[in-house]
Amino acid sequence: MSQPQESLKARHSDKSLVFADLTAEEYKSVRDYMWAQKDLKISHSLLAKPSENYLFLIDLSLPKKADVLHYLDHGGKKPAREASVVVFYGERGYLKEYVVGPLPGPLQHRDVTREKYNTAELAFTARTVTIGEYAQLFILLNGVFQKLEKPLRESFGYIPKQKELLPFEGMPRGIKDGDRKTWISFFRDYSGMYIHPVGFEILINHESTNSSNWTVDRLLYNGQYYNSIDDFLARYSAGTLKKIVFKDITNYASLKPKNKPSGLGPQQHYLQGKRYSVKNNQVVYLNWSFAFGLSSLTGMRVFDIRFKDERIAYELSVQEAMSVYGSITPGMMLTKFLDSSIGIGRFAHELVRGIDCPYAATYVDTHRYIDTNIAQRFRNSICVFEHDIGRPLRRHFSDFFHNGYGGMANSALVFRTITAIGNYDYIWDFIFYQSGSVEARVHATGYITSSFKDEGNLQYGHQVAENVLGNIHTHFINFKVDLDILGVKNIFQTKDMVYKEVPLPWMPTEKASIPQLVEQQIKTEKEAAMLHGAKTPRYLHIASNQTNRWGHNRSYRLQVVSFAGDHLPESESTEKSMSWARYKVAITKHKDNEQTSSSLYSQNYMWSPYVDFSKYIEDNERIVDEDLVAWVTAGFLHIPHAEDIPNTVTVGNGGGVILRPHNYFDEDPSIHSPDGVYFGPGSESDCEYNKMACLEKDQCSSTLEPFTYHGFEGVMKFE
Repeated sequence: MSQPQESLKARHSDKSLVFADLTAEEYKSVRDYMWAQKDLKISHSLLAKPSENYLFLIDLSLPKKADVLHYLDHGGKKPAREASVVVFYGERGYLKEYVVGPLPGPLQHRDVTREKYNTAELAFTARTVTIGEYAQLFILLNGVFQKLEKPLRESFGYIPKQKELLPFEGMPRGIKDGDRKTWISFFRDYSGMYIHPVGFEILINHESTNSSNWTVDRLLYNGQYYNSIDDFLARYSAGTLKKIVFKDITNYASLKPKNKPSGLGPQQHYLQGKRYSVKNNQVVYLNWSFAFGLSSLTGMRVFDIRFKDERIAYELSVQEAMSVYGSITPGMMLTKFLDSSIGIGRFAHELVRGIDCPYAATYVDTHRYIDTNIAQRFRNSICVFEHDIGRPLRRHFSDFFHNGYGGMANSALVFRTITAIGNYDYIWDFIFYQSGSVEARVHATGYITSSFKDEGNLQYGHQVAENVLGNIHTHFINFKVDLDILGVKNIFQTKDMVYKEVPLPWMPTEKASIPQLVEQQIKTEKEAAMLHGAKTPRYLHIASNQTNRWGHNRSYRLQVVSFAGDHLPESESTEKSMSWARYKVAITKHKDNEQTSSSLYSQNYMWSPYVDFSKYIEDNERIVDEDLVAWVTAGFLHIPHAEDIPNTVTVGNGGGVILRPHNYFDEDPSIHSPDGVYFGPGSESDCEYNKMACLEKDQCSSTLEPFTYHGFEGVMKFE
């Protein structure tokens, strides 16, 4: 294995551990402590029923920013290490959050529900559906299938325990606070089930904590609604409805290649050793260093991002991934997925060497405790690699006067994880360039969600297979960008252009329209909330009051790359739960109690969300010489098409934000990179400023690690 260069190892600091995810031992310690609190009566069962008390989540509780900065920069006391804990109290009918610490102990717990949400307890119906609740739902579904075996067999080829019908649930679970009524659509029992809908959906009421009280309230079969199972069976037996006749088909969703692989594509090797190093939860790469973590709820995040030992950002993190669907059938027509309520980081499984990441990348294990009763290890679920982007970072061939060539390969560090949440796979990248830029980017792949083609539903998408409609939907991704430009006293600037008509100095009777720079400083949070539909300045900057040698504010620019569809109208009753998506960019004053733009409870309690991001802006605080946080929303509109079969490719399906230095330096810092190349006529083969000319002399054979994969160890099981 190619080892990191020694100079990088010396630059690591154990102070990065202040941001480190909990270890397997820490998860166990917190779990055992909570289980030992007799008054809480927490079940130890993985399949705890909704009527029982259940420890749903343990995650790192991030320390206050001021305490961390005092520790990192001024030799202050190390902040206490604590865990955040979520308990679903089925016996009592509410939810609570606790902070448990300090780790390693002795441990204590304190109820932080009111502190975080301004209420003593959270509504029980706001909880995520647990594996234990799913187990009870599957028992109910088995009973439904027994009653409906004949029509399901004749219509969809259903054979118990041989050819099942697989469920896919719509969300939110109802139309008002307190509802827990889920439309479940059914699909053929194939790999890639999501594009094999069968035209059968049922509405289950599972509000009660006692599953024996759950009911099937409606059925949809071939576009027609029925009030009960008995109503449907009577109509089916009498032949007074339009039946679906089963037709066997091949699995067009299969990802098995239709041709056997004929060879390998280009592979990347580190001929002189890796120029980055990973130790504990810190990455060091050339001029860059950062700490990293993976939240079970929000996913990938990095902290204390430094370039040439100067902090650029305190935090860069994923916050939420949201999709809004269009359909004529109930399973999809109200569906708005808010993935952090299910857990974005929760579904970061093992990355496949050589496909998900370059073969020679560095792979990192993660541990999580969410909807389980034991901390789970997810091997190789983060990868780190240096990567040649494949086009120069900069170059110039001088044809006139001074002949010569100067250029530089665009080699950057990629920090990646991939989360597979149901049908969609999101590829999350944080990319660190030698020019001092950082990019947060997401690409979507996986399967589209589909509906059984019915009369009138072509206005909600395109037909992609026989009787299959690919449903139109949006993807919105929210990032938190806590930039600290030369400290925590920053301002928000915008820049754009206007055409100004000016007389020509040498010919005053003639005029020309000339582009002119327009600069503005934004002073309040409401002014800095850039709505998606509104025209916004093209240059957005978090800036310091310090200037570069030319007198310009040293700043970083937020450049949003997005092809997002329209946001849900604010008049829609569920919109408050995703109000962050109103804004392309919003700038707020940093507050420790405004840690995230969404919450665990937003999906199932959409109508009165416990975190409404728009409230962060309503108080309209001044953002002049303050610690500023940018909340950036990117995404794309997806109108499914035939080429989404078998599944969606990443090309063009993504978005993100680039953090670019803008007058931060006095020149492009990559001019100091060891990767620069320069030669003139007669010196083409000189190695002094052109390592490429001597590449064959420096090569050494690389030894690759063997291919292994353990990703299926961590999949969800309902038994």
